[in-house]
Amino acid sequence: MPRVLVVEDDAAIAEALQLALTTLGHDVRTAGSAEAGLEALRSPDPVDLAVVDVMLPGMDGFEFCRRVSANDALPLVLLTARSDPIDIVVGLECGADDYVVKPVEPRVLDARIKAVLRRGSAAAEEVGAEPTVAASQRTVGSLVVDELAMRVTRGGVEVHLTPTELRLLMELAQHAGHALTRRALLERVWDYGYLGDSRLVDACVQRLRAKVEDDPANPVLITTVRGVGYRLERS
Repeated sequence: MPRVLVVEDDAAIAEALQLALTTLGHDVRTAGSAEAGLEALRSPDPVDLAVVDVMLPGMDGFEFCRRVSANDALPLVLLTARSDPIDIVVGLECGADDYVVKPVEPRVLDARIKAVLRRGSAAAEEVGAEPTVAASQRTVGSLVVDELAMRVTRGGVEVHLTPTELRLLMELAQHAGHALTRRALLERVWDYGYLGDSRLVDACVQRLRAKVEDDPANPVLITTVRGVGYRLERS
């Protein structure tokens, strides 16, 4: 049973989400502020994913995501009443894996939670899989992508990636030298198909570049194919 932390300052919404998600098969706990949410994450009983409202008193949801992503690979889903694309992109660039716009339909949130968790469990399954002929280390400049160990190093130093970032980089590495469309990446990495938002791909690529490029503003490893998508260059 997935363990989910809901960080929401509106007690009525938090209670409704806890009840709905519990009914849908989740073990749900709540926190009324970002600070309380960070404290809950330090509990010896860890959660699998956090659902975080953007508009929180004190520390907002964006800062919560920044702090969690800086030290942890915990999957994060934002709840936002803002449909402004800039706000959504800012949230994704802060480390969130996905977002859901309020008012929240519990089954939509449940589907997004399960999709995000699948990405993490798929990575874990690949770590335990037997090596195959196709599996190998791929090197692009100082970046080494080890598909067997599910590990990425840059200049010999391991790079901390979230499960979604790792799956995205692995997908690009498996097709190094070839352009992948945003739609293809949504289907293969996010499992969303036509229902997905291409901003998820763009924001995740920006986060990846910040971690693996010498100059993220002028990328040479993960390049943009204008009007198409992205390509991991060959070494």
